[in-house]
Amino acid sequence: MNTQKTIDLLVEMKLTGMAAAYQAMTEEPEHKLPPLHLAIAKLAEAEQLARQQKKSKTFLKLSKVRYHVKMEEIICSPERNLSEETLALLCEGNYITKGQNVLITGATGTGKSFLASALVDQACLQGFKSICHPMLTFIETIKKSKQDGKYLLILEQIKKCPVLVLDDWGLHPMDHAVKAALLQILEDRYGRGTVIITSQLPVKSWHAYLDEPTIADAIMDRLTAKAHRIDLKGESLRNKT
Repeated sequence: MNTQKTIDLLVEMKLTGMAAAYQAMTEEPEHKLPPLHLAIAKLAEAEQLARQQKKSKTFLKLSKVRYHVKMEEIICSPERNLSEETLALLCEGNYITKGQNVLITGATGTGKSFLASALVDQACLQGFKSICHPMLTFIETIKKSKQDGKYLLILEQIKKCPVLVLDDWGLHPMDHAVKAALLQILEDRYGRGTVIITSQLPVKSWHAYLDEPTIADAIMDRLTAKAHRIDLKGESLRNKT
């Protein structure tokens, strides 16, 4: 079997990463080719990497992330109240495996959603499914699901997703039914799934925003007990573009 037929066969078998690596090997001078056992290992690694990249792209597309941004695009500085150490810690992704939350607050334009989007991108690269909801969309989704009988299905879908982003927390009122649904979601995810929240309101104002002391106590306990807090400062980044 000649080289092109081998490549075509690998592609037909959906081993596209291996096919690309094999083609690259055939273009190398013979004296630079690795021994057989190393060549097989390189082909296997290339296929594994290709599948991981494909899965990451699929996860990112399904996440409906607000911005397509990489962690290395995030600006760290004392003026922003965001350190490289904090970013590096989150970049490792251990907070997801531990089911810890990330609460990002700050004035409008300070890059809250931008940072949350970068965290989602990194999570998808690490193989974690993610889903992003602007709060208005989340509220409408819960209300609609109760009307069309898909409420339990929506809760189960969110429960299974390792990373849930609630963007623009505090801008829209929630009725009791939505708050109850949110509490159930947080209970299901506690210690098992990550919630990333962006908000213009400081965390200390969230209890008042929820406006029902008993349910607010329960929600805040589950949100803040295992949480990384980032309070972004500085001028609006939109003024610099």
